[in-house]
Amino acid sequence: MNRGESQVKRGRDPSILLFARRGWIALLILVALYGIGGFSFFRTMYENAAFALAPSAERASAYGERHFDAERPAFYDIARAEYFYEKAVALDDQYPYVHHQLARIAFLRGRFGAALAEIDKEIALYGDEHLNSYYVRGLIEGYMGRYDEAARDYERFLESHPNSWAALNDYAWVLLKAERYADALSAADRGLANFPDNPWLLNSSAIALYELDRWAEALEAARRASRAAEELTEGEWLTAYPGNDPKIAGEGMAALRASIADNMHRIETATISPPAR
Repeated sequence: MNRGESQVKRGRDPSILLFARRGWIALLILVALYGIGGFSFFRTMYENAAFALAPSAERASAYGERHFDAERPAFYDIARAEYFYEKAVALDDQYPYVHHQLARIAFLRGRFGAALAEIDKEIALYGDEHLNSYYVRGLIEGYMGRYDEAARDYERFLESHPNSWAALNDYAWVLLKAERYADALSAADRGLANFPDNPWLLNSSAIALYELDRWAEALEAARRASRAAEELTEGEWLTAYPGNDPKIAGEGMAALRASIADNMHRIETATISPPAR
């Protein structure tokens, strides 16, 4: 049995499972009596009681994951997720994916130094097994202005996930920031080969084409990005940004559309009066 398998099997004795089943039944009854508004309070009470009764890194990680899932908005609570992931680390600082998730939370909070420290721990422990940790490190390094390092980490992830449109788009973004415009266009085009109507990839392509003085092509890409962004749904946005608060999906979609509109205006201006280079 490997380490990951042994972690998963901890703490599953019949008394704990019975407690869990009875706990959820009690929660459903309380929700019926007090409404959805009281759900969070009673859920917190249940989780605290269950964890106090049977503390384990497995349980803490499971609770953390529950509260860090944007596709389950009733449970989403980033502070609660962080609390349980920290409990998991306290019980077993080598438990799989815990440092990875703490890195994502720190990144979302803008604590890039802490995020980098956590993801470096995860990669040191499980780098070859959890290649998406290289993707997360690329995100963090990109926001820290470490574009060349970010590009290398994206390339490492893309070796095993060559058709990930999100990774290709984020890779294109750091290449744009590094002023590697031809490489950025190539990355965006790789994604567009499989996802031709993706607004993020089209926007990245438009920016790269603009920087390469290919303004007519840039304008066409920007117009396509604008049309695709108008058709974007909240579900698609949440899939693109896992871990973000579902409540800000509307704001995120509006920000994407505004960014595309700004880029289109700049490109339209360039077609009339080319900028000095």
